[in-house]
Amino acid sequence: MANLTFYPIGTAGEKWGETEKAAWLASTQIKRSYQDDVVTPLKAMEAKLSALGLGIVQYGALSINAERYPLFAVKSQQFDPQKPTVLVTGGVHGYETSGVHGALAFLTNEAANYVQQVNLVVAVCVSPWGYETINRWNPKAIDPNRSFYANSPAEESAALMALVASVTSVEQGFDVHVDLHETTDSDELEFRPALCARDGIEYDKGTIPDGFYAVGDTEHSMDAFQKAIIDGVSKVTHIAPADEKGEIIGSTVVQHGVINYPLKSLGLCSSVTGCIYNTTTEVYPDSPTATPAECNLAQVAAITSAIDYVLAQR
Repeated sequence: MANLTFYPIGTAGEKWGETEKAAWLASTQIKRSYQDDVVTPLKAMEAKLSALGLGIVQYGALSINAERYPLFAVKSQQFDPQKPTVLVTGGVHGYETSGVHGALAFLTNEAANYVQQVNLVVAVCVSPWGYETINRWNPKAIDPNRSFYANSPAEESAALMALVASVTSVEQGFDVHVDLHETTDSDELEFRPALCARDGIEYDKGTIPDGFYAVGDTEHSMDAFQKAIIDGVSKVTHIAPADEKGEIIGSTVVQHGVINYPLKSLGLCSSVTGCIYNTTTEVYPDSPTATPAECNLAQVAAITSAIDYVLAQR
């Protein structure tokens, strides 16, 4: 049943114009610091990363404030064509905290175990303005994770696509992509109502799954790969069960803790490399039986399990 409680910006049943988008932007607030939480810790590990053969590269900056929002990735300084190439992306939705801090934790605690076996590219926080304002959208009320396509309207997505293209053209293609996300209570309390208001459609309240799940590709499901990720993460945190319809967030559960999406047609980040070993992680930080630290560890476990699986196939 449709929820008739309407979002405070806009007119029910009418798509937002520039006036409504400007009102929405004016309603946002800075709530935490990208520089303190992400850039400073990243720069603090620069010497350690360099010793591992990894470098910090700036691949862009956000036009709303280029000095405040530089875009950084950690990248292998030398690529070996005999090794698989791995992309990790965090903070495509900036409000999804464990994606960002899970990527940082992987670099801090696990990257050293893999730099001799794989080429690495880690984009720690794709949407730093979204991180600071704890928001799903960018300043133009665009969802970066629905904008990975040619001539993208989201500069966060366009910048990451350019980074991927630069690696592909100069170094080699990607073999693995782990895109780190969360599903939170705020999805239903704020972000889906805002989406429906923006698009002039009714809001039907959904349910938030309690636990970790993974999203694969409808076109290339790679079931054993997804299972390896679920098995690895289950040692750290609980896996979301299917609901009474056998679904998670409206999609059929194809195996324990896994659903599939048509990634490319939806413009999702996990389609950006075109590799078949890709997954989108989803943790639930609002669970009464999970902690922020546990969610970060789950993200790390997803990355390492994905890499371990692909290495075992070679």
